[in-house]
Amino acid sequence: MGDRLHIRIPVAGDELDAWWFAPEGAEGPAPCVVLAHGFGAIKEMRLAAYAERFAAAGLGALVFDYRHFGESSGQPRNLLDITRQLTDWKVAVAAARARLEVDPERVAVWGSSMSGGNVVLVAAADPRIAAVVSQAPLADGRAALLTMFGKSPRHVLGLGLAAVRDALGARLGRTPYTLKAAGQVGDHRAVLTSPDAYEGMLRMVPAGAQFDNEVSARVMLTLPFMRAVKVAPRLTCPLLVQVMDHDALTTPGPAAALAAAAPHGRLLGYPGGHFDPYVGEGFERVVPDQIAFLTQALGTAPATP
Repeated sequence: MGDRLHIRIPVAGDELDAWWFAPEGAEGPAPCVVLAHGFGAIKEMRLAAYAERFAAAGLGALVFDYRHFGESSGQPRNLLDITRQLTDWKVAVAAARARLEVDPERVAVWGSSMSGGNVVLVAAADPRIAAVVSQAPLADGRAALLTMFGKSPRHVLGLGLAAVRDALGARLGRTPYTLKAAGQVGDHRAVLTSPDAYEGMLRMVPAGAQFDNEVSARVMLTLPFMRAVKVAPRLTCPLLVQVMDHDALTTPGPAAALAAAAPHGRLLGYPGGHFDPYVGEGFERVVPDQIAFLTQALGTAPATP
């Protein structure tokens, strides 16, 4: 995976587990990109590949796991709480800005899938964020659930019942009632069940990594209120939205609306499904565009004429 520094970042009595990738060839404080994963995923699932490419381009990179996931602390495990995730983002950005190698006014955020929505929410609340990369984003949680409902009402209703069971259990002090993050088509105990979901998630997991493939069911109650597209007009920085033309999980329509709603939004499209940007040819298509966007937005490359 290349050279990286393992760090721990305190947050509300817990710690985020993170990797720091120093910018190559930097003289003095350099720009930095903060990265975290999507729905129930952990940083070992290909985020280092992006960070290494950013570091080679002269950008520092800080990659972290949310509380309750991966090597970060936080009990109970696999608790997917959007409000907590947004707090984790703010803390991770602050940790990046505090590093001596980083120019605190040139910090960007990078997200994919669910975190592709998170980063827009974070940047809308923090005008110091210098740029946003949103890859195959969950731009509108309500639209995503309506799409799921149109394909399989029974599946969505089952997820809703599981969410209520989990929320009620939480009030009684019980451990989370969990669902699989990704499963095979027709698996009603899983949230993501598109034809490429299960294999797409698992092919990102390296040998020896502990990936539980579980999330607390209660997240389904808050997902409809996660609407990055609604706050996009408040962004003051450049936004790059990358969409996959055959994405069955975060469909291109809401993502295109996200880019259009941002004052400095840019939309790029690519062939493939939701998980293609993480590996192989799909990865090699999206990353050069991310680097070109970031180096220009963060002031490490000349502006395009």
